Amino acid sequence: MSYHEHTDYKYARNLRAGAPEAVKAFMELDKQVLRNPDNAIPPKYAELMAVAVALTTQCAYCIETHSKAAHEAGATEKEIAETTMIAAALRAGGAYAHGFMALKFFNQAETANQDQGS
Repeated sequence: MSYHEHTDYKYARNLRAGAPEAVKAFMELDKQVLRNPDNAIPPKYAELMAVAVALTTQCAYCIETHSKAAHEAGATEKEIAETTMIAAALRAGGAYAHGFMALKFFNQAETANQDQGS
């Protein structure tokens, strides 16, 4: 048994049984944001964005679903590779930017310790 298995999809019926209206609303949201023909963003680009988000959130099921959907929408392997690197850069950038916050809190703690020692 592995953590992510294709057979896990069978549990969708449990979600539908346990929270039918919420699942219905979620499916409608998914349809509207990814497959609405009136969307300004073409399907290929929407799917590439979905791949980037899936890589960032590290959802194996979303990575599979949206990589396949991007292929069906006409994305190339090069586009998936670039999307991957964009997601990696932004995820790393988030750690870099949050480092500013870590240094701020560190400096605040250091100042507080110095003030207590005075």
